[in-house]
Amino acid sequence: MSSAIPQVYDSPVFRMACQQFDLVADFLDIPASARDRLKFPKRSVSVSMPVRRDDGSVTTFMGYRVQHHLTLGPTKGGIRFHPDVTLGEVAALAMWMSWKCALTGLPYGGAKGGVCVNPRELSTTELERLTRRYTQELIPFIGPQIDIPAPDMGTNEQTMAWIMDTYSLQSGHCVPAVVTGKPVGLGGSLGRREATGRGVAYLVSRAMDTLGISANGATAVVQGYGNVGGIAASTMARQGIKIIAVSDAYGGLYNPKGIDLAKLDEHVAKTRSVVGFEGAEAISNEQLLVTPCDVLVPAAMERQITAENAAKIQCRILAEGANGPTTPEADAIIAQRPEIFVIPDILCNAGGVVVSYFEWVQDLQSFFWDEGEVMSKLYRILEQAFVQTVNFAKKRNIGMRFAALSLGIQRVHEAKQMRGLFP
Repeated sequence: MSSAIPQVYDSPVFRMACQQFDLVADFLDIPASARDRLKFPKRSVSVSMPVRRDDGSVTTFMGYRVQHHLTLGPTKGGIRFHPDVTLGEVAALAMWMSWKCALTGLPYGGAKGGVCVNPRELSTTELERLTRRYTQELIPFIGPQIDIPAPDMGTNEQTMAWIMDTYSLQSGHCVPAVVTGKPVGLGGSLGRREATGRGVAYLVSRAMDTLGISANGATAVVQGYGNVGGIAASTMARQGIKIIAVSDAYGGLYNPKGIDLAKLDEHVAKTRSVVGFEGAEAISNEQLLVTPCDVLVPAAMERQITAENAAKIQCRILAEGANGPTTPEADAIIAQRPEIFVIPDILCNAGGVVVSYFEWVQDLQSFFWDEGEVMSKLYRILEQAFVQTVNFAKKRNIGMRFAALSLGIQRVHEAKQMRGLFP
């Protein structure tokens, strides 16, 4: 048995990640002596950041960075700006990043960062001050061979540019490899911004091939019409799939005939929300998740599919664009529904970290690839991970999530065994 969860990390999301790990560790028969080393983060940092506001006042924000394990290389993971960020949530996301990187064969441990802030309530100059202060506090703990941040919810290419600039000023020279997801003009990779959403759509297509579902006439529902959900939706639409419902943090839309995504994108660009779009009727988040469809893409926050609604969802493919959208209790219910094919989060949304890896490699060697080469390499890695997960699931007669987690956790466990325990 593993030890109790340290109080500093205790949260619903971290307990969920630990519950998933414990089930897989039992399945893999991992020795008790190795479990805490695999599960609990290697390092976590909490920082308070006083930031001068545009009106001259000062607000202090809390920020976090968690590095889950250092066994396979530097750590890798996004930074999110969100009002509900906690250290426990960040630790859970870092753990999932570890299994994701191992599943896709990347030489990284998992990491994650976050600042407890609503970025919409800050001006651009205030966001820059906050980002630079956060970076300054983390400088001893990040670097191209230590920990490489990337964008996540509430952050973007501009955020990464500020982080890179702040770190480079301290280093005395330009260090583009300290972050990924940067603007292309500062050493970013072509295709990085679209990588997660395109990866989701690619794996949906592979699942449809597996199930014998034709894209023409198929329908999809996307929860979370942001960078990941929006690009996944547009990519699926180009494949012939009809997008019949979408949502964001403020509300949802439904049109059984299909939503005009080009017009919706224009509306979102003006209003920063899908709410009020005239080409569809309003729908609640709860209704959206149980809307009948071929493909359901939860691409918003964690813990959206729960014991309360898991029996009600009506899809053939559950493609998890978000991290941790399905609780273990919901998993148990979905496991009794063989008509649902699950593409688990650590596989489904891995496109972002894979192309982040490509960006890091390009920055280190100062040699850049065109977008076609980037996407070709991405799809090759996703294909390999998909096939390995499907085959392992069939061989061991287990679900896709269990298979993906087993492959990722086993690889980290084996690496720790090979390196040994010091001293």
